[in-house]
Amino acid sequence: MWSALKGRVSNRLARHFRAAPHRLPAHAPMVSFTFDDAPDSAAGEGAELLERHGGRGTYYLAGSLIGRPSEYWHGLSDDAIVRLHRAGHEIACHTFSHRSSATLDEAAMAREIERNRSHIHGIDASIQPQNFAYPYGIASVWRKPQLARAFRSARGILPGVNSGIIDLQFLRASPLIDREIDTAGIDRYFNDAVLSGGWLIFYGHDVTDKPSPYGCTPHLMRHALEAAAKRNMPIVTVAEALQRIGA
Repeated sequence: MWSALKGRVSNRLARHFRAAPHRLPAHAPMVSFTFDDAPDSAAGEGAELLERHGGRGTYYLAGSLIGRPSEYWHGLSDDAIVRLHRAGHEIACHTFSHRSSATLDEAAMAREIERNRSHIHGIDASIQPQNFAYPYGIASVWRKPQLARAFRSARGILPGVNSGIIDLQFLRASPLIDREIDTAGIDRYFNDAVLSGGWLIFYGHDVTDKPSPYGCTPHLMRHALEAAAKRNMPIVTVAEALQRIGA
């Protein structure tokens, strides 16, 4: 119970302490689709849907979950990671063991980062992960400065559009999860992005007709992709978005 409370407090503090403030330049809105833990369906159905719409996604991987079964899905294989990378999708990082950042001291976080990077590098030496996502969406106010030295960005799960002055080490992301959002909710986020000229990020996990509590159906993802097309909003990886905003 103490660990959970510590995580909530750390995450709330992390929202207000900007480790890497950056002002978004005036630009047309854009959207990124990200997948955590990378179930095999995200690398299959999810990537296929993105590619059909001319986009690519960002996949935040924890090395300990690659190729392994879990309660809700099977982790994507090494071959799937290589295919994603060669198709232009971005391979990014969680912690290796998928431990929450709020439970790690500086030395433990450094070990997690190095182990995860080494594991991914061992799958394909040309993959150089540049971006991070907080496992379970729990940021650590104490680890943010450390992550800022190791990665270009870190993404959470606080919903909303990134606009104005943002924190590159606490990027907002909205759920692409059937249990948390419907098509009308997706449209509202896109409308907000158009009005603000901001950067909209979605996060999810599996993409299947019978998704886990943390995933979405192809129908919901297709609606989001079509919503981007209707607004002429480019679909970009996190790395590409950072390049566009000069970060």
